[in-house]
Amino acid sequence: MNRFTVFVVGVLVFASIPLWLSDPYLLNTLVTTGIFIIAAMSFNLLLGYTGQLSLGHTAFFGIGAYVSALTSLGFDVGLPGGFRIVHEPWPAVTGFALAVVATALCGYFVGRLSFRVRGAYFVIVSISFAEVMRLIALNWVELTQGPLALTGIPFFTLELPGVGSFALRTKSQNFYVVLAIGAAAYLLISRLVHSPFGRAMRALKENETLAVSAGVDVTRTLTLATVISAAIAGAAGSLYAHYIRIIDPEVFMFLNTVTMVIMVVSGGKGSLAGPVVGGLIFGLLPVALRPIMAPEAQWITYGVVLIVILFVLPRGIVPSLAERFRGRVGKPTAVGLFQRNAEERA
Repeated sequence: MNRFTVFVVGVLVFASIPLWLSDPYLLNTLVTTGIFIIAAMSFNLLLGYTGQLSLGHTAFFGIGAYVSALTSLGFDVGLPGGFRIVHEPWPAVTGFALAVVATALCGYFVGRLSFRVRGAYFVIVSISFAEVMRLIALNWVELTQGPLALTGIPFFTLELPGVGSFALRTKSQNFYVVLAIGAAAYLLISRLVHSPFGRAMRALKENETLAVSAGVDVTRTLTLATVISAAIAGAAGSLYAHYIRIIDPEVFMFLNTVTMVIMVVSGGKGSLAGPVVGGLIFGLLPVALRPIMAPEAQWITYGVVLIVILFVLPRGIVPSLAERFRGRVGKPTAVGLFQRNAEERA
């Protein structure tokens, strides 16, 4: 079967889950896991295909959540000079669209700021940006309610001409919304990485000097990749806000970025299905361990499973298993050849 057939079969399998799974707790876990899988796919676009480590990726997730929530809740904020901005509530779908646009603009800002120089500047800028966003959300109480959190965020509402509108309140309905957005994000990333732009991204990851000599614009390519990645993460943040219906500055916490890193690295960075497989394993593993282990033992097992995966399948689950299934070793990269030669000399 080709990739598209596998993709369609996978979507149909996931779409059937609410038809036979009636446990609301498991459905809730699948919805939240699906949201973080979307965020992990956006993170994989940077780490897996350009080699850029964004340790502040949760900033885009949190911005998407707050923009979408504030758009649908409305606000009345005072500005210096006695001016006020009054915004009436808009539909949640509009908030979703604005969250995508706002995070894309933030991605452009971060990319243009950090990719003009080389080295670890992108890591530093991304972490600093996430912390600045957290402090703004914490201290701008008039707008964000600070640590008191934004509450009562409305559900997504579906408008049907001639029928009316209804809110997507149930876990099953939200599951299908997350599945649809996740499938769209997967197709977008797949189309992107198999395009000439995707080849430019991989060239920069493998050998930046050679890519530049071939005419690849480093700053433009990396910035555009950051814009797309940030927009997808913002979409995930919007889904999170309208599903959980309450957000506070903790949405910017570093643990969310760590969760994305674990999903991507364990599943296989640089592979389309890697974040999905890694996300399902580490999203559902706590559910499987909770009935049989104490909380401390759960975290120990969680770490042991991750270490075992990385030792047994060092490239991640999907690339390693695909390589073994084909029965041959993939074409080595320039970095891989260098490491192999060094090991042989040692």
